[in-house]
Amino acid sequence: MMKQVGLLSAGCQPWNSDVCAASGDRFAYCATLAIYIYKLDHHYNEFKLEAIMSEHKKTITAISWNPTDPDVFASTGADNQVVIWNITKQKAVASLANTNAVPNSVGWVLNDKETVVYVSGRGPLYIWNYRTNGSITNHKDTHNFISDVTKFRLHYKQIGRMVFGHADGSLSFFNTDRRPNKHVLRPENVDGSEDDDPVMDLEWDPLSLDYLLVVHVQCGVRLVDCESLNVITVFQLPNSATAVQTLAWIPTAPGMFATGDTHHGIIRFWTVSNPAPICSLNLKKTGFHCLRIFSASSQEDADGASGVPGFISSTSKAVETPTPADSSTSYMLPPGHAICTFLDGGVGLYNFAKRSWDFLRDMGHVETIFECQFKPDNADYLATASFDGTIKVWDVNTMTCALASHGNEGVIYSISWAPADLNCVAASTSKNGSFIWDMDKNKVIHRYQEHKGSVFCVAWNQKDSRRIATCGSDGYCIIRNVDGSSLQKYKHPSCVFGCDWSTNNKDMIATGSEDGKVRVYYTPTTSSQPLKVFSGHTAKVFRVKWSPLREGILCSGSDDGTIRVWDYTQDACVNVLNGHTAPVRGLLWNQEVPYLLISGSWDYSIRVWDTRDGACIDIALDHGADVYGLTSHYSRPMTLASCSRDSTVRIWSLSPLVTSVHMKIIARRPWKEIINSPEHSMTVGCEPLLSGRLTREIKARIDKFRENVDYDVILRWFSPLFMIPNGCQNLWELVSIVNGQDDSLLSGNYNKGILHTKHLLKFRASDAQQLQLAKISQYRRQGGSKSCEEKLREAALIHMKLGNVTTYCELMIELDEWEKALSIAPSVSMDYWNSLAQRRAERLCREDNDECIPYFIATNSLQPLVEYFGKHGQLKDAVCIAQAAVEGAFQDISRHDTHERLPSKHNGLDCPSEEHTRMLNDAVDKLALWYFQDGCPIHSACCHLSIGDIKKCLSKLMRGNELELVVSIGSALKSPEAAQFVNIAIRLLARRCERLNKWELGIDLLKTIRENELDLIKLCARYSGSASEVNDLHLQVTTFINIFIYFKLIENDLKKPGIPFNSISQLVDLLGCIRTCKLKKIKNTQLRAELLIISAYVGALKAIQNEYQDVVIPLFQHARNLMAINSVNIGVSDEQLLSEITAVTLHSTTKQFNKKNMKIHTASVKIQDEYQTLLDRVGQSESPVEPGADLVTGSQFPSHSDVHISILTDKRIQGASFFLEDGVSAVSINEALMWAKCNSFSPSATGDIINPF
Repeated sequence: MMKQVGLLSAGCQPWNSDVCAASGDRFAYCATLAIYIYKLDHHYNEFKLEAIMSEHKKTITAISWNPTDPDVFASTGADNQVVIWNITKQKAVASLANTNAVPNSVGWVLNDKETVVYVSGRGPLYIWNYRTNGSITNHKDTHNFISDVTKFRLHYKQIGRMVFGHADGSLSFFNTDRRPNKHVLRPENVDGSEDDDPVMDLEWDPLSLDYLLVVHVQCGVRLVDCESLNVITVFQLPNSATAVQTLAWIPTAPGMFATGDTHHGIIRFWTVSNPAPICSLNLKKTGFHCLRIFSASSQEDADGASGVPGFISSTSKAVETPTPADSSTSYMLPPGHAICTFLDGGVGLYNFAKRSWDFLRDMGHVETIFECQFKPDNADYLATASFDGTIKVWDVNTMTCALASHGNEGVIYSISWAPADLNCVAASTSKNGSFIWDMDKNKVIHRYQEHKGSVFCVAWNQKDSRRIATCGSDGYCIIRNVDGSSLQKYKHPSCVFGCDWSTNNKDMIATGSEDGKVRVYYTPTTSSQPLKVFSGHTAKVFRVKWSPLREGILCSGSDDGTIRVWDYTQDACVNVLNGHTAPVRGLLWNQEVPYLLISGSWDYSIRVWDTRDGACIDIALDHGADVYGLTSHYSRPMTLASCSRDSTVRIWSLSPLVTSVHMKIIARRPWKEIINSPEHSMTVGCEPLLSGRLTREIKARIDKFRENVDYDVILRWFSPLFMIPNGCQNLWELVSIVNGQDDSLLSGNYNKGILHTKHLLKFRASDAQQLQLAKISQYRRQGGSKSCEEKLREAALIHMKLGNVTTYCELMIELDEWEKALSIAPSVSMDYWNSLAQRRAERLCREDNDECIPYFIATNSLQPLVEYFGKHGQLKDAVCIAQAAVEGAFQDISRHDTHERLPSKHNGLDCPSEEHTRMLNDAVDKLALWYFQDGCPIHSACCHLSIGDIKKCLSKLMRGNELELVVSIGSALKSPEAAQFVNIAIRLLARRCERLNKWELGIDLLKTIRENELDLIKLCARYSGSASEVNDLHLQVTTFINIFIYFKLIENDLKKPGIPFNSISQLVDLLGCIRTCKLKKIKNTQLRAELLIISAYVGALKAIQNEYQDVVIPLFQHARNLMAINSVNIGVSDEQLLSEITAVTLHSTTKQFNKKNMKIHTASVKIQDEYQTLLDRVGQSESPVEPGADLVTGSQFPSHSDVHISILTDKRIQGASFFLEDGVSAVSINEALMWAKCNSFSPSATGDIINPF
């Protein structure tokens, strides 16, 4: 029921060095306990999170990709495990426990794709074939090293050759055909000392059998020959303060490698023939931790049609000289991507050709996140505290780090925001007491050291900003003023782990301690004794939380795995919540529904409880380790954030838990059924009621206007209560703009989201003005010129003096001096200049060089520019260019009358051209599709609404199953086309009411729309009550007399050459209303079989019509399987079904194949003809919703431990699963929605209805 809607990935750990790797179009990096796999999306040329792998119980120490199988890699951990992973299956396929010591390096045997090797300490090297039931051998010569192994590498090409790097700086070489050379080539320290100079990194030359690059802490980088045991080159660093942390060969440039500095994020490029670096780039302030370089093929490369020229050899055909990619240097970097990890946990993918980040996860936590808290005055900001000693503040809308503390605080166990807008955070630490961090000043302004030992918890009084409480290992809970003066010290028998101020009484505080007791103190008294002591837990109490809605109610979580709810006024435990199988750490009361309590545990789960009867009503298992912190904000009470030992923060929506309340608001039920007192809500069996601060404020606003408020306005007021921080506010502001609201009423955060196109240029111009304040100096390195170039240049000068300007320009182009050619070209003609500029733009475009942009603009080649941005995933820039074209911001240089153009009212054309309008719409559609496929349907809807496209906006929300938002937004837009979507959404919400057994609420919803008679009949027909409870008119829909009539009609139509699909679809839809209980009667077995087959077959055709590609084949196959089992004839033969399945299956394959091959084979044409015949039979959908697959928010997020396999595709389900009636079989939520929209009956073939709405 909880829905994951956001994921903040962990950073890369800085503890071990072999923690990033790449293979093909994937790269991976390791957090402390999980491995993150990113894969190149060829369509958008960007890397997207594909999987999170988590199996190790302690820190991951190394990973290595199988060199012959890109789907398989190995990992080692401090838990003495080696794990073999399959990425496609997203699971561990083998594991070796008990490696005796912690492996620090792992690799694959070159000639055996099923054998891995690993080493730890001083050896030996262990060899394990993971297919042979754990049989392990060791390399006979790798015993008894005299120094620990820091790195080892198997040779890329020569079987049996390997090298070990040691902590004393020496190297050990092994080969199958000769004696080993142990502990050789130990560097001499520059200062003459005997201190060890450890090997930090080493890599074999991929083009040599004997050469090896080695990095030492002090000696730097050396190129050594393992055959002669000589040092060939010692590379010269800029100064003695520079140190190298890591290195990597560049696969696309033979003899070239890159290094990453230890103290600064500088990457340097070298060649083996030059001891000095040829180029350096400063990528980040923080030093490097690990560097890997690989070449990921682009879409064009994948299609075999790349136009980007490679490096030129003596046998290459003559092409123009490559252009420098950056004006700051004359050196052009080779193509490739660098995986860069940094000491602060940052991880990024740097594109050499573009000299920019293709991906950057900056400043992620690298260790356990113990606490997370929303900022009291701004629900968009979330603070986190971690074992890594830092506090980070995140913008939950963009999932980016807005600010980070300086660190070095030891372990930060707990944080607490100052009340209101004070912009300060209090924190408790393992070694530095507690402190207050001022965000505005970005420094610690107060530090408190009264505790002797670790401080486990800090709590800032939200009703009295002067007081802060801390508790720690010394057994004290200390109450102090912010200035540091102590007010109270409460002594406990042992460690105090948790404390919490009452939300209803500013002077009352509760604590939880190691003795398993909960104590309540009243601070104004001089006594140090507690007012109440609650006993019952059998292990330590780690967390206590007061209810924000019920006076005197608090809960406690313990290491005994239970949660106890206490009533201070009754001096009693009123409930014990059992279910967790490990210690409880996180606790959170919902701020609107008084009985909802959320908990997190070391059993990796988050549980939602109904504290009225102690029932666990939902469990989430997406975290891959202990769950510590839970938080929500009063202004978004149904949005939850959680943090874990897996170093991730996850954002959840609790709205599904209270969806009936939202539907009651839409159905205009009486307010007493929606908002009521906490006491009324606590009645056992009472449906959810809202009782919190936000709903009270909304109700007061409604009462102020004496309920004379348009209902669409009320729906908007309630929207923040249920909405998620994924673009909802942005969407509502766009609705206001479309409705003509004055721009002055827009929020201050509007410019951070998706802008309406009429504001796009204005706000982007403002951004540009701010950027102009930063002055950047650029330096260009000048290289030497060859004699042949001098001769060409001399010839060009002669031609220019002779007046042969065209020849001069062409020679300058051959010399790659385009600027000189372009500067003089107008003396020939503006048309000639325009042609040269277009050639320049096209050339730079082929090289993926962003310097093509100004040339495209200068020549008014806007369509190629938009395509260039689209190709590189810069879809927002494509939209900006298209909108500027619509507003007439660009002038065509080829026009001779441009000086006669008069400015229009909006810095552009009053009537933009059809071409520019179409270009803008296409660009927006592509950006919207990118958001949608990234699992962000609300952002996708924002894109469409930014150009006033209401139909596509609401379609994206429908396809994202944001039904309540469709009703609210559609009602506010007040257009006929929006009303169509509102009606469809309300019909689906009525189906949700059926699933929740709230039939009367479903009827009330349907009564809010016109032409609802048939919908009411369908709803009542599906009702499983007695006949006397249902209107006779509605009951006759499900009488079996009508079934025969419908079957006869459908069977006759199916036998006709031209099937009238839309009419049959409506009849089958009615048949889907038949009660399951009647279908399952033995006497109706034959009818049930016919009905299920017809529904599946017609559903498959409807899936084709709706472009639900993921369920087309499963529906066809389902119909075919049922036909084979039941021997039923529905007018469609098995041969026809098989032919249609083949046509659909091969259509997509052929379509992809033909992209790479210009020649269309006869078989392909035949397949296309068969598929086209099928499309002609289906016809066009009558629904206003655009065709295309459904994709629910969060359904693309990989989970750690909640693993299920879809019975439709036999693939692992990403995101939420939908369980069928047996409670075991599952499909993805997206598959369930598309199946249910095409076929009312479950894939399990039982006759049960499927209802995922």
